Amino acid sequence: MKDKIVLIVGGSGGIGSATAKRIAKEGAKVILAARNKSKAEEVAKHINDSGGEAFAIQVDATNQNSVANMAQEIEENLGKIDVLINAFGKGIIKPFMDIDPKDAKEIIDVNVYGTFLVTQTVMKHMNTDEPTNVVFFPGTMGKYVMKNASVYSASKFAIQGFVKALIEEQRRGKTKYSLFYLGGVDTAFWDDDRVDMKVKKEMMLTPEEVAEAVYYGVNQPSGSVMNEVVIQPESHQLV
Repeated sequence: MKDKIVLIVGGSGGIGSATAKRIAKEGAKVILAARNKSKAEEVAKHINDSGGEAFAIQVDATNQNSVANMAQEIEENLGKIDVLINAFGKGIIKPFMDIDPKDAKEIIDVNVYGTFLVTQTVMKHMNTDEPTNVVFFPGTMGKYVMKNASVYSASKFAIQGFVKALIEEQRRGKTKYSLFYLGGVDTAFWDDDRVDMKVKKEMMLTPEEVAEAVYYGVNQPSGSVMNEVVIQPESHQLV
């Protein structure tokens, strides 16, 4: 990973932050892109103070100009991108009839359109001379369903379908695509008022555990790819 340029969209906290810190230890140049640039800057400072190399940049994953400017700025200042990690997203866990249509639109815009927009745009700025990686987190609700997760699961199943079709389309290329189906992870996801679930966060996966798996996934030998992996907490997380 030394000197690889790694872009983490959603790098201001949780899985994105932990993954940035883990990959930076291996000598990669990490760019933390987030809507909240100040939080991304805090993570970048921690990495730089620890001897790594990290940069923060602001982006709105649902805004075409914002995403295009981000990718162009990275290429002009650092070079072609080697790894893209889509670590952003919004959640909503509520009974179907209680969901505000505005909230449903936001979830689909961020999780589905945002993932499409970021991936398509960044791939135009990726290194074509060496194998590259693109990582997605559909979560276990992008593979299985549960009650009160209609809109959220729809957005995550869309990511699964999008990536699997993309793999077929790009099969002759050098880009490796990885889908991480994660069970409960102890992040700010559960603090959103729209996520109406009682859970035991202490029983969940930690962002650092996930970061180790992501590092392993993007560090596979050139002849192999980690297409899909399911990681669940050992114990039940619901109250």
